[in-house]
Amino acid sequence: MASRLVLVLGDLFIPDRAIDIPAKFKKLLTPGKIGQILCLGNLTSPSVYAFLRQLAPDLQLVKGDFDIPLTTSAPAQQQQGAAAGSNAPEATFPIPTALSKVVTHGGLRIGFTHGDSIVPPGDPDALLIAARQMDVDVLCWGGTCKFEAYEMEGKFFINPGSATGACSWTDETLGDEDSEDDGNVPSFVLMDVQGDVLVLYVYQLKKDATGNETVGVEKVSFRKNATST
Repeated sequence: MASRLVLVLGDLFIPDRAIDIPAKFKKLLTPGKIGQILCLGNLTSPSVYAFLRQLAPDLQLVKGDFDIPLTTSAPAQQQQGAAAGSNAPEATFPIPTALSKVVTHGGLRIGFTHGDSIVPPGDPDALLIAARQMDVDVLCWGGTCKFEAYEMEGKFFINPGSATGACSWTDETLGDEDSEDDGNVPSFVLMDVQGDVLVLYVYQLKKDATGNETVGVEKVSFRKNATST
């Protein structure tokens, strides 16, 4: 049976703002467990593109505000194949052009967008308007590099944050002298949809006082058309 798990991540900014996806995250993300990936823009590394395609062939991309042409050399295996006489063209990683997309899982319509077209950025009312325009039950957005999840007027809103903990230029605390570093808590989310119910698993890489890193997992549930009592 195909996996129902949907990986949502974005704002990777590799290599300009981060070196790579944290190793502890990569150990959790293994092929065969994820059915689909929704990437919310700013996928700027061919190697990360290849890693995500290896996790799940169904990789859905939307345009970010800092996308660059991902048209560097093909992976080593493909280069070897070409050297052996293969006529396969050099691998390319084109910039996505769609500002938003909608996918359906179970009884839920799930929309996703980078969020740079949301004004003001991350504003709940602006996100609600976007969700209504897209006619979706769940809206995933990025751009802030910080995790958020909440329900409003019967719709569920998810920002997976940045999987690398990259900083956002919209962050008002950026460069604050009281801050130890300019970055965010690395995070991504997995969605498990069964019928009209979405179970959201939130993964965050946190540091303790001694600098040791651990992955924390939280669970949030959303039910379509749920009535409050």
